Amino acid sequence: MQKNTPSRNTIRLTRRGRLALAATGAVVAGTAVAVPLLILGDDPRPTTLVIPEGHRASQVYAAVDKALRLPAGSTNKSLAKAALKLPSDAEGNPEGYLFPATYPLKEGTTPEQLLSLMIDGANKKFNGAPVAAGAQRNAMNVYQAVTIASIVQAEASTKADRGKVARVIFNRLERGMPLQMDSTVDYALGRSASRTTEAYAKVDSPYNSYTRMGLPPTPIGNPGEDAMRAAINPTPGDWLYFVTVAPGDTRFTADYKEHQSDVAEFDARRKKEQAKEKEEGAQEASGRPEK
Repeated sequence: MQKNTPSRNTIRLTRRGRLALAATGAVVAGTAVAVPLLILGDDPRPTTLVIPEGHRASQVYAAVDKALRLPAGSTNKSLAKAALKLPSDAEGNPEGYLFPATYPLKEGTTPEQLLSLMIDGANKKFNGAPVAAGAQRNAMNVYQAVTIASIVQAEASTKADRGKVARVIFNRLERGMPLQMDSTVDYALGRSASRTTEAYAKVDSPYNSYTRMGLPPTPIGNPGEDAMRAAINPTPGDWLYFVTVAPGDTRFTADYKEHQSDVAEFDARRKKEQAKEKEEGAQEASGRPEK
């Protein structure tokens, strides 16, 4: 077990082209953020509801409310009477099991019916032989595999990176290191795509993977099939850190000094971009044309 983990103040993580991943056990969050929720097209009477990969439960609830023209919060309130077929580990929380797909909307469709369709779809995908066997092969149950897949979905922007991010998670857990995943803290705070700050270490939440060891209590979103495959078949490697220096350039390493160098390059690039944005904003405010 690794004991000389760099101090929390010197470690950063990555989140989809954001910051660097250092060491910390996984934690999951219970809030959500406002992002585009629904793809309905131009038809004022939509016939389908599209749930994208990675959306959180709260986003799905809002999408269902909008699709069915219900008051905000109606779908969330319907959970108590929905009788959803969730694994016992979920303790009634459908996060991770609202399977991303396209669902039909018929006259009289209820939130309970839509949620049941999503969970039935997840159970078919997750409880089948490939996933169940893959989870067992990695010494975990299916719910834990879904939790890891949800983090992979949030952290990795490409299919190739998903297997590597999954391996980082496994390697850190096996070494008794915290996961320090930005995505889990963002989930706890109800936001997305933020930039890691030192304040992350102070967030009091079971989803704060900077301060809590192990996996989060629940998934942090609803993963797609690619993320699930990565969670049960992580890419072989010894990586412990990763950072997305630029779009399409995510660097994985087992060497902390190398990771620090990558983070420094990321920081320099970010500062340059911020300076450019500031200059362009000043030019726009003054009415001067950009060069």
